Formats: sequence, structure tokens, C-alpha cells
Amino acid sequence: MATESVEKSIDDAPANGKECTRFDLEKETELRFEVEAGEAAEQVELELLTGLAEVFGSELNRNKKYVFGPGSKIAVFTWQGCSVNLHGKPEVAYVSKDTPMLLYLNTHAALEQMRKQAERENERGPRVMVVGPTDVGKSTVCRMLLNYAVRVGRRPTLVELDVGQSGVSVPGTVSALCIERPADVEEGFSVQAPLVYHFGSTTPGTNIKLYNKLTSCLAEMFSQRCEVNRKASVGGCIINTCGWVKGSGYQALVHCASTFQVDVVLVLDHERLYNELKRDLPHFVRVVLLPKSGGVVERSKECRRETRDEKIREYFYGFRGVSYYPFSFEVRFSDVRIYKIGAPSIPDSCLPLGMSQDDTQLKLVPVTPGRDLTYHVLSVSSVEDGDEGARKSIVEIPVCGFIVVTYVDTQTQVMKVLSPAPRPLPRHTAYHGHSLYGHEVKQIILVVRSGNLFRDWVWCIF
Repeated sequence: MATESVEKSIDDAPANGKECTRFDLEKETELRFEVEAGEAAEQVELELLTGLAEVFGSELNRNKKYVFGPGSKIAVFTWQGCSVNLHGKPEVAYVSKDTPMLLYLNTHAALEQMRKQAERENERGPRVMVVGPTDVGKSTVCRMLLNYAVRVGRRPTLVELDVGQSGVSVPGTVSALCIERPADVEEGFSVQAPLVYHFGSTTPGTNIKLYNKLTSCLAEMFSQRCEVNRKASVGGCIINTCGWVKGSGYQALVHCASTFQVDVVLVLDHERLYNELKRDLPHFVRVVLLPKSGGVVERSKECRRETRDEKIREYFYGFRGVSYYPFSFEVRFSDVRIYKIGAPSIPDSCLPLGMSQDDTQLKLVPVTPGRDLTYHVLSVSSVEDGDEGARKSIVEIPVCGFIVVTYVDTQTQVMKVLSPAPRPLPRHTAYHGHSLYGHEVKQIILVVRSGNLFRDWVWCIF
């Protein structure tokens, strides 16, 4: 039986004021630690002393201190053995010998064989969908598979369909990101040039037809990229999905598998879902059941909300050590027209002949601006107000960035916005947004009227 050594070190305490704990890990063991949540919680620093180790597939450098903030949940795995120091007081820290890492590595090896075959036969690489209920480690498995692929020279694409806990952009979006280097141990993958569509809610069920539509848009854009970029085609994609696996959520998974033409589906810790997908997907799709890691922690609704708030804060103000300084300015109501995406549900007997209830879910409905826009995120997308065809397909157009409405004055007909870029903002743009503080999510579009200060702007708020 493998054993681990844990010892307290007091030598560093006078220097940095933090308690230091040393862990000596044997091969194929994992150090798991959690940092206490809350604004007043203390950060924890991780330092590799000897040997080799990785965090979710990203290799650690020796004698470098990695800083993890409040709420972080980290697993340090070693294939050959190592020694690490933890500086600070984690909420919990322990070493586990029972990990599914070997199964995850074998999964990567099988995917790499598919990529090699794609190279030899001039075909496309594997398209992999990772599914399972909430809190089974889907995002972590995606991160590891992407890191392993990049470390052997591949250029896979991350497709992020989890609108509640997006790892690429702000919450309420679906996105795709070409991965060219391993994820940073502290910050994750670089998100300098993602392809982002704004869904406008943290729950797919808010507008399932819109969610499926955006999934199809991502699949089409990814296929177009693969046609012109051989490395992207061979690298394939790893698709991270929501934890909604029943009813319409399950149908959304089947739709995703179909529209992306996936080759492999990895099901984490859900035997029923595994058997349902085996039954409903084409026979050539390989459905694999994998266990979840014992280190996966169930997150409360409050924890999820705090994570979403932090993701939005990082977009406007930066990550630890890298500060951004957003701009604030006013926009007049007279410069915009407002639409809502999705008409209210009405009885089928009241619908026009030949129109179904689903036809209203993507419809643009004019509304009047008001104070309910305050503290909503708005996303920026290129579309011209004068182009009626483009306006009808606004939900199919990727976004360029985000702003926040911080104040609305209905008397002066002015609203103040927070933007990462200075005024004036680019022309031909659209905004899609959602509430910052858990209010009822609205799906609204604001279209800037041509001839005014921000001519041909289209603003969408969800």
C-alpha cells in the first residue's frame, strides 16, 4: 500500500507569515485541497519542491509558487512521485490514492490514436462530447483532455455549452476557443480570441429553441474552420455540456451530438444516461462510461452564483495581478430602439394558421426601455440596423464584447454604461445581456437608430 508523508514546516513562517505544510506524494497519488470561500478568506500558495506533478493536466514548475484564491478546489497529481509545499491554511487538504486519472489518460491515448489515423487518412479528428449531471467534474475532464492534446502538439477546440458556469466567457453564453497552449495553472486557458454567442440566461430551459439554435451555429462555424485549417480539423473538439440531463435537457444533448457529428461521448458517473445515449445515438458513436473523481465537490446555489459574479468581475476588472480599468459613459434612449427576443406564450387556438408555438421563441418584439435594464450585461455583436435580414438573424451573429448598464434615468432618457473600451463604441454592434444579480432574466434587444451618435448600433439585452 502506498503511503504519503505529511509534515509541518515552521522555517518559512517568519518570512512570509504563513504556515507551511509539506506533502511527499508517491507515484499515481493526488493531493486535494480546498481554499475557504469568502472575501476575507486567506489565499493558499502551492510550491513544487521535487519530482513532477500537474494540476488538471497542466505541468507545475519547480520552486514556483502558484496562488489560489478563496473558493478554489485543486488536485495535484503525480505520475512518478513528488514533494510539494502548501503555504497558508487550506480549508481541507489530504492525499488520495484512489483516482480515475489512469482512465482519463487512457481516454486521451485513444483520442490521440484517432487523431493519428485522421492524419494518415486525411480525415477529421475526433469530436468528443462530455456529459453528465451537475458536479461530476465535466469541466475538469475537458480541461485535462485539452491539456494532454496540446502537450503532444495538437490544436483542439474547446466548445463550451454550459451557460451557467462558462469557462470561456461571461455566464449566459455559449462559445468555442482554439486551444494552442496548456491552461495556466492559476487562470485556466487563454481566452484572447473566442467565438461567443450570447444565450442570455444561466439555464437552457429559459429558451430551449434558442439554445439549440446557438449550438447549431457553433457547430457550423467549427466545421467551417476545420475546412480551412487542417490542424483544427485533426485536433477535433472537446464539448463541455450543461448538467441538465433529463427531458428537454437530454434532447439538447442528442441535438448537440447530431449537429456536431460527434464520434465519442464520455458519460461521467451516470449509468442511466449512458444507456439512454447508447440507445438513441447512431451505432458509430462510441459512448463511454467514466467514473467521477472522488475529489469532486458538490456546489451550492450560492457558490454557483458567486462564481458567476466573479467571472463577470474578472471580465471588466481583470484577474489577480492584472487589473483592467473600464470606462463609464452615457447613452441616450433616442439613440436606440428596443426589442425583446421571444414573444409571450399564447394558446395554440389563438395562433395564426400555420404557425406553431415554437415560432415565437426567436421572434423580435418591440418594448419600451425602463429602469429594469439596470445591472444587466449587454453583449456587442456586428449587425446593421438598416439590414432587415441581418436583424432577423441577430441571434446567429457572434458577439464582440460586453458592457453593463449601471444606471437608467427615465426622466432624462439616458442610461449609463460600463465598457472595457472607451467611447465612442464601434459601429454596427449588438448587445445581448442578462441580469447581474439574479433578477428575472429578460431577453431584449436594443437597436441604435441610424443617423444618431452611435449610428447603426444594435443592442440586445437578455
